[in-house]
Amino acid sequence: MNDHADPMAEDVGNIVALEHINVSIPDQTTGTLFYVVGLGLTRDPYMSVGLENMWMNAGEQQFHLPTRPSAQIIPGHIGLVVPSLDALEARLQNVAPRLSDSLFAFSHESNYLAVTCPWGNHFQCYSPSPEFDNITLGVPYVEFAVPPGAAAKIARFYAEVLGSPTRIEENDDGPVAIVSIGPRQHLMFRESERPQSAYDGHHVAIYVANFSRAYGLLCERGLVSEEMANHQFRFQNLVDPETGEAAFTLEHEVRSLRHPMFRRPLINRDPGQTQGPYLRGRDALLVG
Repeated sequence: MNDHADPMAEDVGNIVALEHINVSIPDQTTGTLFYVVGLGLTRDPYMSVGLENMWMNAGEQQFHLPTRPSAQIIPGHIGLVVPSLDALEARLQNVAPRLSDSLFAFSHESNYLAVTCPWGNHFQCYSPSPEFDNITLGVPYVEFAVPPGAAAKIARFYAEVLGSPTRIEENDDGPVAIVSIGPRQHLMFRESERPQSAYDGHHVAIYVANFSRAYGLLCERGLVSEEMANHQFRFQNLVDPETGEAAFTLEHEVRSLRHPMFRRPLINRDPGQTQGPYLRGRDALLVG
């Protein structure tokens, strides 16, 4: 064995995939303009095809966007890998005039495009790179701003209750708990001095291998907020497993690997395909 190889680095833990991020939006037309025309994502052609909700495919992940009077906002940002930042910038420039009366904005940063959706959700959009295991399109991470002192408690929660490898990193932006999900995704919880907004109900959906252990430990702590049905349950509160002290609120839709949608193939279009320079056989985008 290579002297520098670390067998533990190959472990993926109990959480095997982050499938979707759910944030409500008040207007499906504006949502289509931003997520489809701007970001270049693909509306799921099979599920939630009405006016009350839409599912947006982003590689092997989705955004679920139900219609509600008020938009839900992630307190942090969403990492998104796209095939080309230049093509993304061109699409964002194209939709900008029609989103001028909203919170929509984008700017160049050191190695990504910072994009704000019409209602205030923040994205950091990257080109494919080894840093993200060469994902061509997808959501490699979501970062949440959490109160000072919460990172270590959250790391313990995910490690002990959900069985995920975790670590704490410190840099100029403050301590961050990094929770491994499968081979190439993460949830990140960065401590911030900024005032915390009231939790508005947004959620993430994850798949876990040892479903019964996670369910049992959460039941013991009285944390299950929605009981089992259709191979899943929900919880909202992240607590320090040593003391029971609340650390952060984020609803998790926890699914077993027997859930019928586990590893459901998602259709992703090539947003560069247009009527003028149309190329036969290039409609689909192959994602890695």
